[in-house]
Amino acid sequence: MDKIKDLQKMIDEVNNIVFFGGAGVSTDSGIKDFRGKDGLYKMKLKYPAEVMLSNTMFYNDPEEFYKFYKENLNSLDVLPNATHNYLTKLEKQGKLKAIVTQNIDGLHQKSGSKNVYEIHGSILKNHCLKCHKFFDGNYVFKSEGVPTCDECGGLIKPDVVLYGESLPDCFNEAIEKIINAQMLIIAGTSLTVEPASSLVNLFKGKYLVIINNEKTRYDYKANLVINDNLKKVFKELK
Repeated sequence: MDKIKDLQKMIDEVNNIVFFGGAGVSTDSGIKDFRGKDGLYKMKLKYPAEVMLSNTMFYNDPEEFYKFYKENLNSLDVLPNATHNYLTKLEKQGKLKAIVTQNIDGLHQKSGSKNVYEIHGSILKNHCLKCHKFFDGNYVFKSEGVPTCDECGGLIKPDVVLYGESLPDCFNEAIEKIINAQMLIIAGTSLTVEPASSLVNLFKGKYLVIINNEKTRYDYKANLVINDNLKKVFKELK
């Protein structure tokens, strides 16, 4: 495929690449996306997914929140796919300087990547709201009902950005990485969620590449657009 060859040439040419990924990066690992045809937003639920994953639901009805959260967002046993593994290799080569991800599954780190900016948080990090003790993902997902602190009994909250909450401090670091990058690869995201999607407007480097199954509203800005399966694309890169 000529477009993949073009992508390879761009990657070979530069030494400061930033990758910005969305839910589509993890779907090849078997994780549901949000807006796809079988995504969480298309499920028939008591309340819409946006409500189920809101801070209002968490604080007002933690039992209902955790029932949905545990059933739909547990990625503890999920393995990284070809996209995660290629990015880890690119980082080890010294070319990839940062991964900015909207995903909360921790698969980039599981693959071995180090410079990961999780702008929507992570299911692997949790803390007690009362005494601030840290708990890993295993503790939360293997708990019965609503997880509580084993020391003070306080309610445990996932360190994920729920609807109605602000983005974490690492978002500012992600902005800096994108501003200074020579090449920005955007993959697996429809670029419809703000403010994360507006990061594309901050990029002033040489090559902007968008890889997604469907077209995005920012395709016109890109030097290269590949509408194809991510796994297929990243498996062909060296």
